[in-house]
Amino acid sequence: MTRKLFITGKPGIGKTTLISKIVERMKENTIGFYTQEMREDGKRVGFQIVTTWGERFPLAHININGPKVSRYGVDVKDLENLISRLDSLREGKILIIDEIGKMELLSAKFRRWLEQILNSDQDILATIPIKSPHQLINYIRKNYPVWELTKENRDQIMYRILDFFSPYCEKAYLTNIRCNNHLLNKRTYRFY
Repeated sequence: MTRKLFITGKPGIGKTTLISKIVERMKENTIGFYTQEMREDGKRVGFQIVTTWGERFPLAHININGPKVSRYGVDVKDLENLISRLDSLREGKILIIDEIGKMELLSAKFRRWLEQILNSDQDILATIPIKSPHQLINYIRKNYPVWELTKENRDQIMYRILDFFSPYCEKAYLTNIRCNNHLLNKRTYRFY
């Protein structure tokens, strides 16, 4: 059974923090990227992509000449190069995409790739904006589970996500491997 789950929430609620915690817990079972702020002298100057294996490269910056999202120029060249690498590494893993947002959607190659992934048996954990008129985001909202991260559920949602993707931990348990350094309850596969 294919598992595709999308997380949304207000800006600053902690979507990227949540994704990075999931990646930390399920590291060997995930492949993909999350987007992180770039700061200089305490001020946000852009965004960088961080891969699950630790590579970093800029996505948007106030000094990049390119299509603008807010005050940031966007350069999707590195993102587009990453897509090919992810395709060669993603089999049998949960694909992490944080975020499917305005900057990433500027790339036609990214949009086509995402459409292919959505129509495949690839498992996905991704974040989407809480509001977006983009047709691809609307398609996701209509066809896949979308969970909203809030202040009230912030402490519990990580465990719900881990349960959603429990077959990855079940496999680890059945092969006598601790799943991400956490003991598993044999009945529910919850992390403790």
